[in-house]
Amino acid sequence: MNSAYTNFPITAAEMAKYIDHTLLKPDATFDGMDKLCEEAIKYRFKAVCVNSGSVAYVSCKLRGHCVDVCSVVGFPLGAMHTSTKAFEAEKAIEDGAQELDMVLNIGALKSGDLKTVDADIRTVRQVSESPVVLKVIIETSLLTEEEKIRACEIAKKAGADFVKTSTGFSGGGATIEDVVLMRSVVSPTMGVKASGGIKDFATASAMIAAGADRIGAGAGVTIITTAPDQINR
Repeated sequence: MNSAYTNFPITAAEMAKYIDHTLLKPDATFDGMDKLCEEAIKYRFKAVCVNSGSVAYVSCKLRGHCVDVCSVVGFPLGAMHTSTKAFEAEKAIEDGAQELDMVLNIGALKSGDLKTVDADIRTVRQVSESPVVLKVIIETSLLTEEEKIRACEIAKKAGADFVKTSTGFSGGGATIEDVVLMRSVVSPTMGVKASGGIKDFATASAMIAAGADRIGAGAGVTIITTAPDQINR
């Protein structure tokens, strides 16, 4: 980890507001969802992030609490038809999602078909107007630096609110270098979500220091409980 980002001063309570507490495993159970929501309420995380089929369930569990519900869309490959992504997004919003994390069409991006990438994001944006927050997962581990830059530029022009590093399902996760690059491309007017492989407080705080506005992690509780102000109290 780049030492320039390892001493970012932040408390556990402040960190909690950055965290999308995540459960996206294919074998996730109702008991797992219950635990996810209970932890999000206890630690006051910003949001929970689940697959679209679980949105209605967690929305009911979180009703009356200040925790947003985030649904992934086109997850984890991003390769499905745009109309399918739009339908999934609409249904997730109907079920209670306030935020969407969509996977862009990675194959189209790598083929240079930028019009398809743009149309894919714009179509989902059209069915998820403000105040719904739209984050675009660019899957950095599969992209060259030029492709990462291009993906961020397209997401910004298409009206997304955030760009996100990774699904965590493609062999790589968030890196400091990618967060710095993404932040430099989208400027302060857009959010950056670091996700994938973030499992402790030091790593999460370094991502924030590098420019991340949000942290996606299944290890939200570990991140909070390994904060210096929790360990030393």
